[in-house]
Amino acid sequence: MKKVARKLVIGVAATGVCFSMLSGAAFAEEDKPTADLSVGVLSQYIWRGQELSKDSMVVQPSMTVGYKGFSANLWGNYDTDPYVDDTHKWTETDVTLSYGWDMGPMSYSVGYIYYALDSAEDSQEFFASAAWNTLLTPTLTVYRDTDYYPGWYTTLGISHSFAVQGDITLDLGAQVSYLKVDEASTLEDPSNTNDAYSNFHDGVLSVGLTVPVNKYITITPKLNYTFALSNDAQDVMRAGSKDGNDDDFLYGGVTMSMAF
Repeated sequence: MKKVARKLVIGVAATGVCFSMLSGAAFAEEDKPTADLSVGVLSQYIWRGQELSKDSMVVQPSMTVGYKGFSANLWGNYDTDPYVDDTHKWTETDVTLSYGWDMGPMSYSVGYIYYALDSAEDSQEFFASAAWNTLLTPTLTVYRDTDYYPGWYTTLGISHSFAVQGDITLDLGAQVSYLKVDEASTLEDPSNTNDAYSNFHDGVLSVGLTVPVNKYITITPKLNYTFALSNDAQDVMRAGSKDGNDDDFLYGGVTMSMAF
């Protein structure tokens, strides 16, 4: 994975379109530990408007354990055919620690992420999220990188699931973001020469299915569309793309998870 792509946006998120630990679902405080194992196979790795893979399949395993609102997640990315350096196919390992709780109609979470990157400097990020448990579950999440790529990344998302047949649901989602970096030099676009940068960045639309196989196993096919929200974002996203002219991406895949 090329280093310059990592300069585009603060940090690296653990799941592409939406981080399951920040989904706005209620944070149940179970009396016993819980665990979730999953593996996703995707047509492309796109994150916060960055094209981090091109014309290759990526495999993204994840493991989460939780107890009484606390959780720890280990996530990775394996690129089957990296377009920069095919000798380093395992490109990223992320560790996330978080705590979530409910208060009235709201769900909250706070946490910390460490990003171990193969072809760029490692970094660290803190986040806080608030979700309103009502129609469309509006969710506001703020990320702050305090290490190698200092800045803020804020998202506002909505989502809703419709029953299709039995326990199968159709899942729709939409998200917009705002990016503010402390130093514009950390952006991929060389035309940004100001001391700071802030603007609306990327939007994401998603559609998927949740298909329970049995009590423990679920299969989730999903399709995502990422696009620029401003002219500045177009410049940055194009500069970070493989061909130098892409600012929107259509990609998808299938995730299989086992929870117990």
